[in-house]
Amino acid sequence: MRTLICLLLALFAGSREHSVRVNQLGYYLLQEKVAVMEGVYAGAFELVDTQTGKPVYSAPAGEIRNSPFSEKQRTILDFSSFREPGNYVICVNGTEVSPHFVIGQGVLNHLADAALDAFILHRSTPGHPDTHVLVHASAATESRPEGTVISSPGGWYDAGDYNKYIVNSAFTTGLVLAACEQYPGNKRNKAILDEMLYNLKWSMTMQDPNDGGVYHKLTTPNFEGFIKPSECRQTRYVVQKSVTASLDFAASMAQASRIYRTMGGEYFRLAAKMLEASKKAYTWSLNNPNALYNQFALNGRYKPGINTGAYGDFSAADEWFWAACELFITTGEPLYYDKILECKPDSFRLPVWGNVAALGSFALFTNNKALSGMKEELLSFCDSIAAAASGSVFACGFGNKTRDFYWGCLSESCCGQGIALLYAYRLSGNESYRTAAHQNMDYILGRNSTGYCYVTGMGSKSPVNPHHRLAATDDIPGPLKGFLIGGPNPARQDGCEYPSLLPDESYADIIESYASNEIAINWNASLLHLALGLSYLQDPGT
Repeated sequence: MRTLICLLLALFAGSREHSVRVNQLGYYLLQEKVAVMEGVYAGAFELVDTQTGKPVYSAPAGEIRNSPFSEKQRTILDFSSFREPGNYVICVNGTEVSPHFVIGQGVLNHLADAALDAFILHRSTPGHPDTHVLVHASAATESRPEGTVISSPGGWYDAGDYNKYIVNSAFTTGLVLAACEQYPGNKRNKAILDEMLYNLKWSMTMQDPNDGGVYHKLTTPNFEGFIKPSECRQTRYVVQKSVTASLDFAASMAQASRIYRTMGGEYFRLAAKMLEASKKAYTWSLNNPNALYNQFALNGRYKPGINTGAYGDFSAADEWFWAACELFITTGEPLYYDKILECKPDSFRLPVWGNVAALGSFALFTNNKALSGMKEELLSFCDSIAAAASGSVFACGFGNKTRDFYWGCLSESCCGQGIALLYAYRLSGNESYRTAAHQNMDYILGRNSTGYCYVTGMGSKSPVNPHHRLAATDDIPGPLKGFLIGGPNPARQDGCEYPSLLPDESYADIIESYASNEIAINWNASLLHLALGLSYLQDPGT
C-alpha cells in the first residue's frame, strides 16, 4: 500500500509542493546523490522506480542540519551508494515525495543544449535589424560626427531588455569560449563556436574603423516597455567609446582568433581580422586609459540622456589583465606579458562582468602559462568552497551566508564557484573539487530552500514569469526555455513583495521582479560553461 501511495503521488508531482528537495534533472551514476527534506525526520526513506512503482532502495535518514538564516531544520537523505540507472522518486513515510529525477549518464546534456539554444532565442536581428543606428553625441568624432548613421546588426539582447552592451557580451563570449578551450573534445563545441560567432561579428561592427576604439553599447535612451521588438520606436544609438569596452573587446577577439584559426577556411581568415581588431582596440586603450564609462557624467553633458544599463566601472586593471593574457597567449609578444605582470591581481576572484581578471587566469591555466603562485591561489579559494559544503544545510558551498545572495547570485556566485572548482580539479586531480562543483549545480537545479529549479522550462518546478520582454510578448504561454534567472536577492531593488525575506528565500516568480527573476546572457554563459564542464568530465562522449 505504501508503494502504491508513493507512485500515485509521484504521478501528480507537478501539481503539489514537495518537502524533499532534489536535483530535479538528476544525478550521475557515480556522483554523490543527496536530497534534503524540510523539517526533522528520523525514519527511513525509499527510492521508488517510477516505471514499476516498486521500491528499489531504502536507507535511514541522515544528519539534521540547521538553517543559518532561521529556526528551520532540515534532514539529509543520502543515497550515493545507489547506482542503478532509471527514473525515481523519493518516498518518506509513504506520504512525502520528491520531484521525479533521473539517475544515469548524460544527465546534464539536455541542460547544456537548452542553455546554448537560449542564446539563439536571444538573437536581436529578427526584432532589431540595427541597420540604422545613430552615433550619439558622446561618441562623436571628426570622422563620425553626431548623428552619423552606422549599421550594427546581429548580437544578442543583453537581458530582459532589448539593448546590446559590449562589456557584458564580451564577457559572455569570453566565458563560453573558455569552456570550449578547456574541454576541446566536447561534441557541442562546433555549434557553440558558431553561435558565439554571431555575437562576435556584431561586436566587430561596434569598433570605430578610424581609430580602433569600441563603443560602450548600442541602446535606446530609455528601456522599452513590455512590448514586442517590432513595436519598439525609440531611436537606437552607439554611445561613448570606453576603455573597459575596448579592452574586453580586445580580450575576447584575441581569444576568439586563437580558437577559430584552428578551424581553417573562412574561419582562419576571420580569425586574422579578429586579431587585427583586437590589437587596434588595445592600442586605442593605451592612448585613452582614463576613458571609463560614467553614465551620470555623460548625461550631464550630452543629449539625449541615456538611462539604460550602465555597465560602468571605476578601474580597468582587470580588463588590462584579461586583454594582455589573451593577446600574449595568441601572439607571444612580450609587451603583453609585461602588462600581465603589471596588472596581475593579488588573489583569485570569481569571474563577473565587473571583474574579468579570472578569465585571464583561466586562459593562462588552460594554455600552461600561469604565473608563479596562481595555481595555489585558485586551490586555496576552492578549498574554502568545498569546506563550506561540509555540514551545510543544502550540502553546498554556496548559500550559507547572507552575502551569498544578491542580484545575479546564482550565476556570479553559485555557477562561478562551480566553474572555478572544475579548473581546480583539472589542475590538481582532486575529486573533492569536482564533487563540490556538482553540489553547486544541485543547488541551481532544485536542492535549495525554495524548491525551484532556477532554469526556465527545466525540472518539475521552474520559473514561469521571468522579467523578460521577449518571453512576455511572444504570444506563446510561459517562458522561453533554458534561461538561468538571477535568484534570491534580499536587497529587493525592484520593490516587489516577496513571499519570504529570508536571504535564501527572497525570490518572487513574478514578471515585475527584475531583482530576483530577470535573465541575462552573462548568467547563461556561466550556466552553459558549468553544464559543459560537468557533463564532459563525467562522459566526454555525450
